[in-house]
Amino acid sequence: MEREVNHDERFVKKLTPKSMDFSKWYVELIRKAELADYAPIKGMMVIRPYGYAVWENIQSLLDKRIKQTGHSNAYFPLFIPESLLQKEIEHLEGFSPEVAWVTHGGREELEERLAVRPTSEAIICQMYSKWINSWRDLPVLINQWANIVRWEKATRLFLRTTEFLWQEGHTAHETYEEAQKETLMILSLYKEFVETELAIPVISGKKTEREKFAGALDTYAIEALMSDGRALQMGTSHNLGQHFSKVFNIKFEDRNQDLQYVWQTSWGVTTRLIGALIMSHGDDSGLKFPPRVAPIQVIIIPISIGDWKENVLPVVKNIKSILDQAGMRVKIDEREEFTPGWKFSEWEMKGVPLRVEIGPRDIKKNQALLVRRDTMKKETFHLDSLKEKVPEILEEIQGNLLDEALKFQMENTNGTQNYEEFKAIIESKKGFIKAFWCGSEACEEKIKEETMASIRVVVLKEEEYKPVGKCAFCEKKSEDLVYFARAY
Repeated sequence: MEREVNHDERFVKKLTPKSMDFSKWYVELIRKAELADYAPIKGMMVIRPYGYAVWENIQSLLDKRIKQTGHSNAYFPLFIPESLLQKEIEHLEGFSPEVAWVTHGGREELEERLAVRPTSEAIICQMYSKWINSWRDLPVLINQWANIVRWEKATRLFLRTTEFLWQEGHTAHETYEEAQKETLMILSLYKEFVETELAIPVISGKKTEREKFAGALDTYAIEALMSDGRALQMGTSHNLGQHFSKVFNIKFEDRNQDLQYVWQTSWGVTTRLIGALIMSHGDDSGLKFPPRVAPIQVIIIPISIGDWKENVLPVVKNIKSILDQAGMRVKIDEREEFTPGWKFSEWEMKGVPLRVEIGPRDIKKNQALLVRRDTMKKETFHLDSLKEKVPEILEEIQGNLLDEALKFQMENTNGTQNYEEFKAIIESKKGFIKAFWCGSEACEEKIKEETMASIRVVVLKEEEYKPVGKCAFCEKKSEDLVYFARAY
């Protein structure tokens, strides 16, 4: 039987509907769910404890995978001397409009400006040139968790801020083949991680020359479709070739005692992943966190009626202890200043996957009402079965969120080889457009100029499957199948 809820209470934190104003809904949700807030510095954000707990869960799950593939964590300085950045002009030009500079130390002007790291290739390559001498020193497989500063003109919480958090892997190898294997392995790792833990389906592939990372030989990426039909780049993996090793003189004596330049990679994901969680799964009632990254997986709400403190609260605390011991993240909301209806609304806003409601009548029947955040389905279970049932339901929620997101992606992915149809699709349906592209930067640029749709990835060719079609713009024969979308 559904509990009575005062409907006025459910709108304590009412959101602008997604369908009315997606951007406004997004910012309102972040602030009302207390994930983050604006800092007193333009373009910067404060990640609040609830939001940072999401990042900690992401970090923990991804860090485990990174270490399982043989990588180790290290830490490099926040400040990078200008002379190091200047060594690699192409790389510097890629970031120069966004670089923040330190010119004074205390009251003294510095002899050389220091960049606040926009990325760490320069400082890391400088160190690798000292550490790598022989093939025996390779491969070098290092990752760091750090903060990055890029002076962005247009910012949005989590998606693009002046300062953000990320992990950046930097590896060095004997051969191109080893570096390429590393690059694609990390791409695959990112795809598996995002789909398994964040319940967000992604497409993966290669970036065009126009879209690749400054200084990279090749850039690969995973891209997801947000619920407003726009694409979001979720992570990148770069084969840097020998570009940086030649600039920073990272040489090693090979197995034939000849001097060679190392082959390098770099790769990373950022706090942008939290923005993706919000935009992929959230609805007009708030967040919907996948259980594996949710700060709180289960919220227990004792119904404050009659002598609930004496009869209900001890049972609730015992249930929490049992679920804690089973490895779940559980919280009891026993605040007396708020009604049960207000609490239901708040925890729905905060996206807690599973709500457990227990009142005096439930105690008499030795039962609890469980409410799923993904479907809002309500079901009564015997208290003695909760230890087994709660983990099962959490796994069901995890799988259902991925299924729903995958269904949305499939329904909003269209294919065409006709440019007029292409333009009609991007205006009316949005989403991904799968089409052929001749490889010409002129066609790529013209499509983006006319439709605001860019090539998100070029589909990687499999040995046994090489598609052939005609370029959506110029109609020349093409073997490059690509995904177009309007993107963040």
